[in-house]
Amino acid sequence: MKTPSTNLNLRRASALAAFTITIFFLASTPAQAQTQQLDYLLLGGRILDGTGSGPRRADVGIAGDRIAFIGNAAAAHIHAKQTFSAKGLIICPGFIDPHTHADGYLNDPIRRNNLNYIMQGVTTVVVGNDGGGPIDVAAAFDRYQHQGIGTNVAILTGFGTIRRAVMGMAFADPTPAQLDQMRADVREAMEGGAFGFSTGLFYAPQSFSKTPEVIELSKVAAQYGGFYDTHMRDEDSYSIGLLGAIDETLEIGRQAHIPVHISHIKALGPEVWGKSVDAIAKINAARAAGQDVTAAQYPYNGSGTSLPASLLPPWAHEGTQQQVSARLNDPAQRQKLLAAITENIQRRGGANTLLFTSSHMPELYAKNLAQVAAARKMPAPETALAILQECSRDKTWDELGVISFNMSEQDIDNFMRQPWVMTDSDGSPGHPRLYGTFPRKLRLYVYQKKIITLPFMVHVSTELPAQMLGLNDRGLLREGKIADVIAFDPATVADKATYEHPEVLSVGMQYIFINGTLVVNDGKYTGVLAGRALRHKAAAAGQASGR
Repeated sequence: MKTPSTNLNLRRASALAAFTITIFFLASTPAQAQTQQLDYLLLGGRILDGTGSGPRRADVGIAGDRIAFIGNAAAAHIHAKQTFSAKGLIICPGFIDPHTHADGYLNDPIRRNNLNYIMQGVTTVVVGNDGGGPIDVAAAFDRYQHQGIGTNVAILTGFGTIRRAVMGMAFADPTPAQLDQMRADVREAMEGGAFGFSTGLFYAPQSFSKTPEVIELSKVAAQYGGFYDTHMRDEDSYSIGLLGAIDETLEIGRQAHIPVHISHIKALGPEVWGKSVDAIAKINAARAAGQDVTAAQYPYNGSGTSLPASLLPPWAHEGTQQQVSARLNDPAQRQKLLAAITENIQRRGGANTLLFTSSHMPELYAKNLAQVAAARKMPAPETALAILQECSRDKTWDELGVISFNMSEQDIDNFMRQPWVMTDSDGSPGHPRLYGTFPRKLRLYVYQKKIITLPFMVHVSTELPAQMLGLNDRGLLREGKIADVIAFDPATVADKATYEHPEVLSVGMQYIFINGTLVVNDGKYTGVLAGRALRHKAAAAGQASGR
């Protein structure tokens, strides 16, 4: 007769036996246990893990939003719900672009998929560069997360936004109270999740600031583990010169105890061609002394900005739009303005190097300043001033975009070879870099010109920017990392956007996963919005400490 205690013992023994069998099964057949967890497998590709190491053949498996397997899937008996042949493809981490102006697209109901970046292999974009980032960063993150976005996004807060909010367009030093308010704005942005503090010291009203002001605000970002991102005060010979601007950037980093990042590093204009050698030497010396200094670069010899920023002197930007318009149309200011415009056209390499990209003025679009001047039968400086006057009156000032073809290929090559120079697009409407930066760098500088190697290009486009941003779970092809993974065909990857037709999607990206979701399948966009709004890891710590 079985007693209740006997039955209890039998149940315990039975449960123990079942548990032992289960443990034995899991231990003896780990691959089968993993099989049920894998969603995707890329088979037979060559992987580049992002570290700069050379390629090796391996299969890559994804489960949920993580990379779950890298190795020989057949030998490990690994299977998945969906399997793709990656034979002949390069598999690597998704590219991270540290300087974009993609917030305009991400906030657009139609273009929030950020498809022009996805088809370049970019899975994460940084916005808020050039000093244009928001103060209420938390609200921006919430908006992105709520509406859905195509790529991941990280946000910088911007000096231009902050200074304009506190001081307007005043060409003056801040009062103690104004400086305190700007510090508070940086603090709010950093606690909201900003990754750093960006400046565009070439642009008004930021160009009205002095170095100590920038240092004081950078110190606040440093308290939160952020970095200093800058479009430097000069990339040519407008004010302190290219080398002087690098000195200023390094000084800001030293005084504020903050890592510094030079956006779209370049030698912009004939007067500074060849100075890449001296610029590189300065940065290498600072790095050798222990300073954290990086830079980024787009692989084009044409820069993109606005006509006012290119040709007008800083003093002409002061005040309201009405005041600026009055100044441009003041006969007493005409000769002084024309002298400055003439000098700046020469700095840019001549009127034939300034290409208009403003579609709202059809008579200018896709023509250079020399062609427009010839059509108007006026000298180029007078033509430029007349166009500026027209745009200041009809409030299309900010839409007056131009591309300046004023960089030397040798300087581009010199910067590109540096191990601290990342890839960025600085994507802006009318410039092909918005659609073609990363495939162009692969096609032209890796495969054709062989300026850099493929492992090097992948490293400076993945792990290096991830390290700068502190994205420890991205930027590398590793088991356990977030599955931002791309697979491209080295034989067909190419940019298709040109200066004549700048909005053409790149080709060659066969499979792209963002946060483990398949967004490009066999070269075609699947239509999903898989991006995430990424908050800086130090934001919560800053709030907790009461900083």
